[in-house]
Amino acid sequence: MTPPRLEDAVDRWHAAVNGGDPDRAAAAVTDPVVVLGPKGAGPLSPPDFADWVRRSGIRMRPTSWHPVSDRLMVVEQEAAWPQSERPSRVATVFRADGDRISAALRQPDLASALELAVICREMAATE
Repeated sequence: MTPPRLEDAVDRWHAAVNGGDPDRAAAAVTDPVVVLGPKGAGPLSPPDFADWVRRSGIRMRPTSWHPVSDRLMVVEQEAAWPQSERPSRVATVFRADGDRISAALRQPDLASALELAVICREMAATE
């Protein structure tokens, strides 16, 4: 059996979020999933993550992919919410566990996300 690919987990996460489907969103993440965004950071259960997807109405279109390790990837995105006049450029550090996302750490720009991803990679290497 072929092991899950990081890219597949990230694609699945984007499809679930962009589809606004709570069941698919819950299935795309681990229990818990660690999130970071403008309103703070912390663990969410899959149902809580699915509720955020439903409530926020966010859509995130990937524009560039930056692998950092076998479990970490930074994806630059155009993020839009229902009240947005136009998309905002953001970047997210994704960590995968198998075929699910175990962390989605949103940053305001690609440079910040890449810096955070390197810190995460180095921390994991010393565990």
